[in-house]
Amino acid sequence: MVIVRRERVLLEATGNEFENQAVLNPTVVQQGDTLHMFYRAVKEGNYSSIGYCKLEGPLNIVERRNSPILFPEHDYEIHGTEDPRIVFLDGTYYMFYTAYDGRNALIAYATSKDLKNWEKHGIISPKMRYDEAGDFFRLSKLKERYYFFISYYKDVVGEDVLLWEKDSFIIPKKFNNKFALFHRVLPDIQIVYFDDFKDLTTDFWKDYLKTLGEHVVIEPKFGYESRNIGAGAPLIETDRGWLMLYHSVEDSNKGKVYHASAALLDKNDPFKVIGRLKKPLFSPIEDFEKVGDVNNVVFPTGTAIFGERLYIYYGAADKRIAVASVNLHKLLHELLASEVEVGIGFLAGQIYNLTIKEEQSLTHLQNLLHQNEKVLLMAIGWLTRENKVLCRFDSDDLFIRSIR
Repeated sequence: MVIVRRERVLLEATGNEFENQAVLNPTVVQQGDTLHMFYRAVKEGNYSSIGYCKLEGPLNIVERRNSPILFPEHDYEIHGTEDPRIVFLDGTYYMFYTAYDGRNALIAYATSKDLKNWEKHGIISPKMRYDEAGDFFRLSKLKERYYFFISYYKDVVGEDVLLWEKDSFIIPKKFNNKFALFHRVLPDIQIVYFDDFKDLTTDFWKDYLKTLGEHVVIEPKFGYESRNIGAGAPLIETDRGWLMLYHSVEDSNKGKVYHASAALLDKNDPFKVIGRLKKPLFSPIEDFEKVGDVNNVVFPTGTAIFGERLYIYYGAADKRIAVASVNLHKLLHELLASEVEVGIGFLAGQIYNLTIKEEQSLTHLQNLLHQNEKVLLMAIGWLTRENKVLCRFDSDDLFIRSIR
């Protein structure tokens, strides 16, 4: 079991005009023991810019700017530059953020060589109405949940609202010389590959959306993900795979609840999910997570590693920034164990079905299922504990028979 330690609330709103309502959803760039934190700063009226502070160690703030480092300048972001995620790749820092014009939320990005001077490059997500996107969804034969969000945004925002896109960043590695961009067309998380950012044209996105279902990497699976999910902090490369922290939204009669969770993706093929938590990594339980501008929210967007501990920086109730930490190795073990458990359960079902009509030997099951003895014995042990099978030894072999 992974034990999550709540460290403390790290940042609160200040008297500075650009952040006098809330601070939330930070991204973190780690350089040794120094952390560069870029966060969403909200002024009264819900206008967002991006603030900056520097930490030495995981919790010690040594510098905090009194003005934003990135702020609305163009019509497409006039209401906010929100929720930054920064990734370093091939000598360049890429900052992805949500550009909000008061009606539409789209993905934009900026680049820097030094984390100080940023050049904006504009919108990269599809600029199309939900009506048009819905036509492509039908070509892709997507599940009905996609159409729920078409209706939701048209009813809540307006008929001419554009396809909302948030929670985006690239993997800090190229695959076959292509960028890999995580993004979120509700309710799932998708990956899109491309050669250059200039390729992300309207025609590119139209072709992509026609086969959107083929680009889904993670979709809601468990009860705490009943509404939707979205990518959180940029991926962390580990020996076991890419560690991904993400948020999930649970529908409840008391309102939406945002949880933090984790998955492990294959190093060479991020579409392959190696492991995934069946229960949230952590959920809103503290008062500062349960009450704020949006209640019941933990929203993980930044990470740093010190020793064996993974520090997770998150927005709490859309009001403040807090920090939690876990043992990184235990989290990876839990993720790998979760997938083994699913695999063992599936194998146990196969063994049960094969031994209903007649008793089977362990040797014969090995040949039928192409599994090694250790894995088969784990599945048989599970079946035995559940009183699903009877086992006996004969002639130096184990024989199994299902109990109806």
